[in-house]
Amino acid sequence: MPESRDAPASPASRTLGSELAEWLEGLGLADHLATAGLPTYDRGPEGVTWRDPATGDPVSDERLAELDALLRSVGDDPTHAVPVELVRLRRESRARSALLDGGWVDYAEVGRRRGVSENAARFALHKAAERRACLLVPHDGATLVPTFQLDTEGQVRDELLVVLETLLASGADPWRTWIWLTSPAALLGGAVPHEAARDPEELPVVERAAVALAERTRT
Repeated sequence: MPESRDAPASPASRTLGSELAEWLEGLGLADHLATAGLPTYDRGPEGVTWRDPATGDPVSDERLAELDALLRSVGDDPTHAVPVELVRLRRESRARSALLDGGWVDYAEVGRRRGVSENAARFALHKAAERRACLLVPHDGATLVPTFQLDTEGQVRDELLVVLETLLASGADPWRTWIWLTSPAALLGGAVPHEAARDPEELPVVERAAVALAERTRT
């Protein structure tokens, strides 16, 4: 590791670094710093050391103060502020874990439901994904087929086709698309989008919510 160009941390900075680490640990957000591209920290004999995400070098006193201000920038009272981006990442991490626990099937299962071979199901699903008519999610070198979008025969539900096309055309991350479609949505007054779409009267509302979300994604 190259020699750090930062000056040694001052006592005040070491105190701030420890307080910041304890605050994030208390919120359960410390594990999401790296995912957010923020400095991370480790603990040693001299206390907490915050490190630059690119170089691994200790961050300067000034950079640490900037990080503290950034994480506490939401809310009128910094003491009670919450790092919104880290909260979002924690929520998404929990949602991913829940979806991975029984919320998907593989090509073979889709083939079984459709009464075709695994290879035929794989080919059909990827062709549908190219038309933005099916959501496929990559994970650890595999491809997951979220089950919410499938009917009992393994076909993509007709009422979701417009919704999927809208979201996928926006370039939305597949995981975030999956999470949004299967979680209570503020744009729908707390209803779960894919469930609300089953109601013909609610389907237009879901489609408009998807358009709104897609527009935010593009920007």
